[in-house]
Order: sequence, then structure tokens, then C-alpha cells
Amino acid sequence: MLLENGQTTEGTNLAVGSIGATAGTETQLFVTWGQLLVTSPSDHGSAHVAAALTGIDIGRVAATERVLDQVVQRTITFPAALESLHAIRSRPPVSVMRLSVMAGLGAAALALIFGASDVLTLVLVALSACLGGFLRRGVSHLNNNPFLQPFAASALAGVIASVCMAWDLPIASRLLAVCPCMVLVPGPHVLNGSMDLVRVRILLGIARLAFASLVVLAICTGLLLGLAMGGATLEPGGPTPVVPFVYDVCAAGVAVAAYGAFFNLPWRMLFLPIGIGMMAHALRWTLLLSGFSVQSGALAACLLVGILVSPLAYRLRIPFGALAFASVVSMMPGVYLFQAASQAIALAGPHPSDVTALSLLQNGITAFLIVGAMTVGLIVPKLVMDQVMKHLRPAGNRADAGAM
Repeated sequence: MLLENGQTTEGTNLAVGSIGATAGTETQLFVTWGQLLVTSPSDHGSAHVAAALTGIDIGRVAATERVLDQVVQRTITFPAALESLHAIRSRPPVSVMRLSVMAGLGAAALALIFGASDVLTLVLVALSACLGGFLRRGVSHLNNNPFLQPFAASALAGVIASVCMAWDLPIASRLLAVCPCMVLVPGPHVLNGSMDLVRVRILLGIARLAFASLVVLAICTGLLLGLAMGGATLEPGGPTPVVPFVYDVCAAGVAVAAYGAFFNLPWRMLFLPIGIGMMAHALRWTLLLSGFSVQSGALAACLLVGILVSPLAYRLRIPFGALAFASVVSMMPGVYLFQAASQAIALAGPHPSDVTALSLLQNGITAFLIVGAMTVGLIVPKLVMDQVMKHLRPAGNRADAGAM
């Protein structure tokens, strides 16, 4: 229940240990991609459980943690807890209307952050992402392959962008193509995988990062294929124009709210990551205006988010990765990734050029450095918080069972 909905390995391990202690036995958790092994050395018992580590649902994680608290506090019996967990598992995912509408608003907010200045571009971006949300949910009823949904939604975004280019509409066609795809990027899996690597869970961390990379590959493939179906290509972009401070910060808040909706964050908790995300973007905007690089601005903003979200994740018992990524989603270098993918295709064509190769290298390195800076900025405060909580908590205390 925890791992399948976005909890990290460390947080789940703490939960398993607490439940084992309540039951009067020592427990150990071993996680591989697709399977968990829970052992009890004192009782010489073990159990294998299948687990698909591909989902993110903050609401389910928070509800599960509340049930575990009741078990540890002995206010609920084990059979009653199992019944409650079955009820949580059967909860429907976020509604298709909320998913689609917030996808549209989030994509439009990202377009505004990246320099879209006309209403028509913002409306078309929102419409494309909204239709992509409906398509993703429809595809999920036909096939549960985790790569098919982002592929279909990104392909639709490419088709819509290519049609608008063919009609020669006065829009920012590059943003129309990439912004609906940016809301599909699997950031929480990148953070969870990175934390597994730092904690020397090498194989699991590599598996998580490989899954996230394959999702990004599906998004890039779908976008480029959709553009090609209309005879279009992804236009090279120039420097991102400076967006007014108020527009930038408010749009960041909308993007955070959108990702909170994707992750099924309860409405009562949504204002917290929105506020944190807006503060982080205000810091980043100020640093960029002062001459800092994009990478430095992302690192500083993500450090702020990591410092604020780490104790909040403990307090609310919700996944750190999902909450942190929702707060910084607007800083993801999706534009660089998609541009690099387009240039890689161009290099494989009949007329490759040194300029294209150099641009591919620049975009790829820039995207890698931004993702690296964001990851370091987010997980370092979390790791420090984990160590502090280990020294502060009494043995057997569930106060940190939501640790990520």
C-alpha cells in the first residue's frame, strides 16, 4: 500500500518495523522492483508480496499511515486494520475531471513561466493538456501499461501542435508542443530512486531511475511522432524571456496545485505545497535576475523546498518525493529534454550538421545539470532530517513513521 502509492523504501521500512514491534516480533523488509520480502528472524517466517512501484497517490499513503498509527497505539485490532487497508486500496483514483482540468491549468501555467505572452497560446496549451488527461484515463481502462498513457497524451500534444503550425496560427508553437508533455514527467520516481542510491540500495535505485527514464523516453517518442504525423518538427528555442515577478510566482502556484491534483493530495493539504512552491520560485526568479545560472537558481530553490518539505512530510505522513516534486515541478528542464530528443532524431537524418550536434550536447548537459542540482537540493535536507529524527525519537515511537 505504501510503496505502490509513492512512499519511499525507508519510510516503508520504518512502518514495517513499527508494526512488527507492536506484534511483538522483529521484522525486516527487502525490496526489489516488483516484489517485497518481509522476514521475521525471531519467528523464522517470511512472506513474499508482489508490488508495482509505479503509482503515486498521496491520499492513499496518508490514509494508510493513519491506520498504522491506530495499530501501533492499539486503538484498532489487526483484523480491523486489514479491513481498513482493503477499503483504502479500493478507493478510486483522482477523478478524470479533476485530472484533466488541472492538467490544462498546470500546462498553461508552465507555458506562462516559460514566456508565453498571448492568450491564444495559453488557451491552446490548456486545451491540449486537458484533452491529454481525458485520453490518459481512457487508455488506462484499455491497458494498464505505465508507458502507454504518457505516450498517448504526448502524441496528442504533438498532433495538436503540428495542426496549429500548419494553420500558421500566431502562437508560440514550441511551447504548445512541450508544455502539455511537461505535466507527464515522473519526478517523484527520480527522487525516490536517487534516495535509494544514496542509501546504497543500488539495484532498486537503478530500477526506479530506469523506470522514470523509460517514461521520459515514451513522452519524447510520442511528442516527436505526433509532430511528424503533421509534418512538423520541434522548433529550436532561444533564451527564455524574463516573466514579470507576479506572473511567475502565481503561475508556479497553479502548477503546484495541478501536480497536487495528479497525486491525489487532499484539498486541505494543498495550500502548503502551493505556498512553498511560490516561495521557491520567488527565490529562483530573484537569483536569475541577479545573474545566477539556471542550475544555481534551481539548486538554491530546491534546497529551500527540501528544508521546508522534510519536516512537513514527517508531520503529515505523506510521501516526501511526491510533495517535494509538486513544489518544484515548474523548474524541471522538460524543454531541454524534448529539444535534445528532437535534435537526436535530426542527427540520424540524411543531413546531420555540427550545429545540431553541438546544440544536442548543450541541451543534454543543461538538462542533466538542472536535474542533478534539483535532486541534490531536495534530498540533502531530507537525509539530514532523517538523521536528526533518528536521534530525537524514542525507541518504538511512530512519530516518524511517515519518514521518506
